[in-house]
This record gives sequence, C-alpha cells and structure tokens, in this order.
Amino acid sequence: MDYIKQRIKSFKYAFEGIWEVLQSQTNLKIHLTVAIFVVIAAYYLALTRIEWCLIILCIVLVFSAETLNTSIEHLTDLVSPEYHPLAKKTKDAAAGAVLWVAMGVCLVGVIIFLPKILAML
Repeated sequence: MDYIKQRIKSFKYAFEGIWEVLQSQTNLKIHLTVAIFVVIAAYYLALTRIEWCLIILCIVLVFSAETLNTSIEHLTDLVSPEYHPLAKKTKDAAAGAVLWVAMGVCLVGVIIFLPKILAML
C-alpha cells in the first residue's frame, strides 16, 4: 500500500511542477497559445493519425524542454545566486536546447501544414 501512496504522491508533485511552470514562465504560456492554434488548425485541415501523433509529440517535446529549462534555471539560481560565467553558460545552454527543439518543431509544422495550406489556395 505504501508503494501506491508513493506513486500517487509522485504524480501530485509532478502536477505541482507543471502548474508552477505554467504560472511563472511566459515562454511556456506562449508555447501553450501556439499549441492551441496548431491543434485548431490540425483539426480544420483534417490531419491523418500519423500527422496528429507527430503534432502531439512535438507539443509535448516543446513543453518538456521548456519545463527542463526552467528547472535548470532554478537550480542554477540556487547554487549560484551571484553572477558567475559558468552559471550564465548553463542557463544559455538550457535556453539553447529549447530553441533547438522549437526550430525542429517548426520544421515539422511546415512539412505537415504547408502542403495542406497550399492545396487550399
């Protein structure tokens, strides 16, 4: 029974983390807004199951990258409250990882959506 209680607690902590990031991070709010528009466009353009899976995977990947970036920033601030060049490099690298993911996701979006949009014109 303790095992089940611990698993339930771990889900609770994970949802608290998601909620904290959603409340505090402007970039994640922007990603969420874009994701809503993408889902609406995907529905309107009648994506295939595989295309839906790719879009969902991309959305989750961006949210995960942004959440990991936030956790790295928080940890860096904890261990290095004063400016330090390595702390800056750490934060810049984490932000760069999010940018890599976002660029790749945009490319996937272009590959999926552009032909459908051009076909409508």
